[in-house]
Amino acid sequence: MTTVLLVGAIGQARYMTHIARAHMMPPWLAHVNAKTGTPINATVVMLAATALIAFFTKLEILADLLSVSTLFIFMFVAVALLVRRYYVTGETSSRDRNKFLMFLGLILASSIATAVYWAMERDGWIVYAVTVAVWFLSTVGMKFLVPQARAPKLWGVPLVPWLPSASIAVNIFLLGSIDEKSFVRFGIWTGVLLVYYFLFGLHATYDTAKATLKEKSTLKNAEEGSVAADKSGRAALDH
Repeated sequence: MTTVLLVGAIGQARYMTHIARAHMMPPWLAHVNAKTGTPINATVVMLAATALIAFFTKLEILADLLSVSTLFIFMFVAVALLVRRYYVTGETSSRDRNKFLMFLGLILASSIATAVYWAMERDGWIVYAVTVAVWFLSTVGMKFLVPQARAPKLWGVPLVPWLPSASIAVNIFLLGSIDEKSFVRFGIWTGVLLVYYFLFGLHATYDTAKATLKEKSTLKNAEEGSVAADKSGRAALDH
């Protein structure tokens, strides 16, 4: 837990720096120290927040909450990998997209059903046989019936869709072993962050992106004007 909290604080400080650069948080947190080359303000804030949470929270609660968030992230990464490999906007046909969504939905549904049945501590293997079969056949269907829309240029995850599909199943299964209160805490915290993002963060990132685009456009126009002036000057000298 000490290692996870320490690494999490250092890593999250870098995330906070980029978030602050998008003006979703005070820009003061995006300051990078000239001597150390590190986001010192964000690091201090994250270390203080992590220390306070660790000091006032029971170890069991903290461990379960970290497990929920970590497993959710791993599961969504696997889903994102499948989406990236099998779907490209404007290139993937509607038929292939619908087949991909159907198989992905079946993989998620069968994995959730397996985890829920395990958490219910019921005896019997019939349900497992059905859910595992659905997961397996869905993965087979995605493999052979849906063409990949994007291939990695240098290196990519091998055995797609088997590894991402297995990652989805394993992470959801492990989520089923965590107590209900941890999911409630995770849901409340996620809801608070989503409200903050939609009410403030979304507008802040849009305004920042718009300002950045305007700056790039101004710079491009200035460069084009400089080139045009240079060509005009050369033409005048030639005559």
